[in-house]
Amino acid sequence: MKKFTLIIALFFVVLGASAQQKQEKNAFEAGEWFKFKMSYSGFLKAGNATLEVKEARLNGKDVYHVVGKGWTSGAIKWFFKVKDRYESYFDKNTGLPYKFIRDIDEGGHTKDLEVEFDHNAGLAHVNNKKEKTKASYSIEKNVQDMVSAFYYLRNNYNTNSIKEGDVVSLNMFFDEENYNFRLKFLGREELNTAFGTIKTLKFRPYVMAGRVFKEKESLTLWVSADDNKIPLRIQADLAVGSLRADLEAFKGLKHSFKVQF
Repeated sequence: MKKFTLIIALFFVVLGASAQQKQEKNAFEAGEWFKFKMSYSGFLKAGNATLEVKEARLNGKDVYHVVGKGWTSGAIKWFFKVKDRYESYFDKNTGLPYKFIRDIDEGGHTKDLEVEFDHNAGLAHVNNKKEKTKASYSIEKNVQDMVSAFYYLRNNYNTNSIKEGDVVSLNMFFDEENYNFRLKFLGREELNTAFGTIKTLKFRPYVMAGRVFKEKESLTLWVSADDNKIPLRIQADLAVGSLRADLEAFKGLKHSFKVQF
């Protein structure tokens, strides 16, 4: 079950695209909403996850406020209940995060963290509400949290000239630690979805490698090959079976969404 909860968490971080120049069009706007269904080996219902973009004001700044939720459903919730909530407040122009919230309950394992980012001082101030402790940690330049990273990549990397094998890396702060998050481009593929056949970009995320997933196990991500860069599927291939999350509903897209047939 630890791998199931990781998949929910990964939805708020490994969705994005690659290449090394800023794109001309923003990929999203306030009002965008996604809902994903989680399954084991593509048929046993396991849970759901949502992402929603709102506008807000934080300390006098105009920001995007994104709320991500993940929870178990079906038979699985009766013996392993998950209820996760992630929030990020990030600058509408630079995409840099100012505040991150992680409030989770995963089978009784709970966390309640609030992180304030001071990019000028190079510090992340972490308020651990569960443990009633506060601490500050050094952060890398242009660091992202696990939610803002998704939207930063969608807005800041142009995929028109991407080549198979290209890798994008990004500094991330998560759970009181700095990480180097990487995505490798695997190629272009037409994917059968609930909406029809869609042209996609296929990626391999390398986050937390070796901590949860074994060497013969892998993660794969499919993103729509259009101006929206919609996350369509993420799959974790395990020693036995696979965990998969598929987009099942959306609204508020900034650009037209093209389906092949």
